[in-house]
Parts: sequence; structure tokens; C-alpha cells
Amino acid sequence: MLGVLMSGGGGAEELYSAIEQSARMVGAACSRDKTWPILTAFGGALTDAMVVFSVQTGERHAGQLDYCFTVPSEISDPYVHALANGFVAETDHPVGSLLSDIQEHCAVSEHFIDCGAAGGFKKVYAHFPRDLQKVSKLADIPSMPRAVAENLGLFARYGLEDVAMIGIDYRSRTTSLYFQFTAEGRPEPSALLSMLREIGLPEPSARMLDFAHKSFRANFTLDWDSPKIQRVAFAPPLGPGLDLSAVPAHIESHIERFATSTPRVYDGERMNLFAVKWMPAGEFVEVCSYYQVSAAYEPVRLMEARKEQA
Repeated sequence: MLGVLMSGGGGAEELYSAIEQSARMVGAACSRDKTWPILTAFGGALTDAMVVFSVQTGERHAGQLDYCFTVPSEISDPYVHALANGFVAETDHPVGSLLSDIQEHCAVSEHFIDCGAAGGFKKVYAHFPRDLQKVSKLADIPSMPRAVAENLGLFARYGLEDVAMIGIDYRSRTTSLYFQFTAEGRPEPSALLSMLREIGLPEPSARMLDFAHKSFRANFTLDWDSPKIQRVAFAPPLGPGLDLSAVPAHIESHIERFATSTPRVYDGERMNLFAVKWMPAGEFVEVCSYYQVSAAYEPVRLMEARKEQA
């Protein structure tokens, strides 16, 4: 088994210190007033949680650090919990109903929350990797954006069928569908290029297409106001000792430091994940560095299974 089992992960104070240190490393702001209440409200099981820090390349993302962690199982609806703690405002927009509607239709294994070190609470993820859902069924969820149904033809053309996770961004009022691939079912680079052209997103290099082709998941971000796909992201599996030179994009020096030097509480090689993202405004890379991770975390389990099949 990987050397990524928790080795004495601490509680909220230790995690806050790691967030603060990581923020300094990338020149990002970090607000204790925004971060500490979230860690205490959601951090009932931090010593057993998956915790990951992330930054993104490019000027538009400069000075930003995000952190994401597993929500304790006793918090059955993280959105309601965030609402009760004043992290989000009451709304009659469908975004406020989506998580509960998803829970009615899917056997959710776990939830994550995603937050900014300076801005606070942003997103909830509902993860159901053992109960993959057909995107055509998810399109029927009452509060799901109509854009999902309106893009079913595109998803079908490129073999995008099984969804393992849904992200809900309460700030931007968007939702993201995370499609799961098998090693044999990943779109070929030529299909990825065709899809990006069809959506109207920037055309990537051949090296970037080859990098994206190795993905185990892809996510598509949509909103309630337009049928257009807002963002597309492809992420190869997380793994130990990933080589930044393998990423066919410019990686700023502070992000390289982040990827190789952020705090962590496990032994063995550092665990990273790099995702390439396309928006109408351009192409960028998200770099994730895992602070704490366990063998029970589903992407780690999938990674081990793929090793055994290799």
C-alpha cells in the first residue's frame, strides 16, 4: 500500500498553520477570521480527513490559495450546515436546493467543502464513486441547470456518460459534473480537440491534449443562465512524486515551490494532482498538493487498482 496513510495529522490549529504557511509560500492572503470558523464548524474529524491545498496558474488567479477537506459524516447536509453558521446566505435560487435534490437521487459516499484562504466558504462536493450516475438521469433532477440537459448530445458524442461527483459553487452559482473514465474509455486527443472546438474554448497544443488524454476524470462547469459550458477541466490521477516538467504549460516559480514544499502529515513521496482547465478567457493549470490523505480516499484506491492491472 502507498506510504500515504495518516501519520499523526493534527486538528484545526495545525491545519490552520499549514494553510497560513502555504499562503505565504504563494503570496496569497490568508484570513484567520474567514478560515478558523470554517475549520471549527466542519472540522469534527480533521485527523481522519482528506485535506488538499490548491493554486492555479495565470494572472487572474494570482494571490489565491484554496483548501478542501472531507466533511464529517455526521454533517449530512453541508449546505444547511454552512447556512446555519453564516457562511452562505439564504436564497431561493435553485443552487440552494441542488445538494438536497442530489442526495435524494444518489447514494453519496462523502462530501467535501472547498474554501478560499482569504475569502472563506465557496463550494460543496457530493462524491458517489461507488454509485456512478448517468448524466442523462442527473439532468432530470429538478434543480439541476437546464444546461445539463441541453448538452446531453455533446456529452454522448464524446463518451461522457458516468458521473462520480458533483460540485456546487454557491458564490458563482455554478455546478460542475465530474465524469469518471476507465483506462480504456478516455477520449483520444483528437476527440478532445474536436470537443473543445465545438464548445468554443481555446485550442490547446498537442502536448496539452496528450496530457489531458491521460485523465481519470473530467469536469464540466455550467450555470443556470445559459446553455453554454463555462469551463472544462481534465485531471490525470493523483500520484506520488509527479514531475512538474511533464506538465506542458508554464509553471511559475512560486507554484513550483508550492508543489514541492507545502506542509504535509504523511510519510513517503509527496502526493500531487495537476489539472488542465479551459475557459473562454484562456487555458490554465490547477496544482493540488495533498496535506493529508488516507488509503480509503477513493482516487487513491483507484490508483492502487490501476497499478495492480498494469
